[in-house]
Amino acid sequence: MDAQSAPEPVAEEPKRRRPRWRRIALVSFLVLALIGGGGLVAGGLYYRSVESDIDRVDAFDGIPAESRPEVVATGAMNIMLLGSDSRDPDNTSGSRTDTIILAHLPADRSSAQLISIPRDTWVNVPRSAQGRGGRDAKINAAYAWGGVPLMVQTVEKFTGVRVDHVTIVDFSGFKEIVDALGGVEIDVEKGFTSRHSLTPDGRREFTAGRQTMDGAAALDFARERYAFADGDFARIRHQQQVIKAILDKAASGGTLTSPTRLNSFVRATADSVAVDESMSLVDFAMELRHLRGGNLTFLTCPTKGTGMIGNESVVLADKPKADKLFDAVRLDTVPEILAAAK
Repeated sequence: MDAQSAPEPVAEEPKRRRPRWRRIALVSFLVLALIGGGGLVAGGLYYRSVESDIDRVDAFDGIPAESRPEVVATGAMNIMLLGSDSRDPDNTSGSRTDTIILAHLPADRSSAQLISIPRDTWVNVPRSAQGRGGRDAKINAAYAWGGVPLMVQTVEKFTGVRVDHVTIVDFSGFKEIVDALGGVEIDVEKGFTSRHSLTPDGRREFTAGRQTMDGAAALDFARERYAFADGDFARIRHQQQVIKAILDKAASGGTLTSPTRLNSFVRATADSVAVDESMSLVDFAMELRHLRGGNLTFLTCPTKGTGMIGNESVVLADKPKADKLFDAVRLDTVPEILAAAK
């Protein structure tokens, strides 16, 4: 079927063992793994008991082995982070992913590069085991047509990068995470009005400048796209800002030094995150316990902007630049990753 064909109807959301992952933001995983590591070293047995309650997903079930990219850089790790915004007025079915991030962890674990892939990026979606897909579409359609495994297949086909692990959470959980930290500092580049706010009248005014945001304000800031000419690109930038602000606040705001706060924080995140069957958050966190917000670089897959394909507004990847970026990821050459993303 060609790229101009009518879109397939959206399937019902694939069933999961438990729905608790919906309650917390994508950043929960990052904070638990990257920031919680300090506490995990001292309390390994306790945190392993916490990990036993984390939801698991069959992220790689049914993916043909021959279709997957080869591992090139031994020791590096690539994690696909999927998030949805259940409060998004456009997300009525709950079966599409609003946020797709490929997180690259170099073999030396000295840094991390988080590459956002716009949800409307026009790609080829492989055919799922259920016979869905097998044509060009927006990248987030893969989740609706074949759940996490087809999303893995689609991202691997588009990037050429092998996905080692997957985690899924809900961006609306920003509110709980930020409030648990006592607010975060955000630099608003340009004032705007959110008309899909959590306030009673659905409006929130943001003024330019650095300011402290509570959970509701941070969520409104991270999810708004209609107020900007570049729409979802602005939302990606704001999500990245909030993730970094949360990581920095968690590292500097006493979370690590207060057993009570760390316990509450880790318990809340562990109750809300879903990861693939083989991932150990405890081991992962211990590996990355030295990372902080300053070691993270947030990037966006190179694009040529937006365009129309049929009656769909889509994001058009800049394939030569994107291929160069993901080649660097595959080879685990961090300087080239950073250069290719410019």
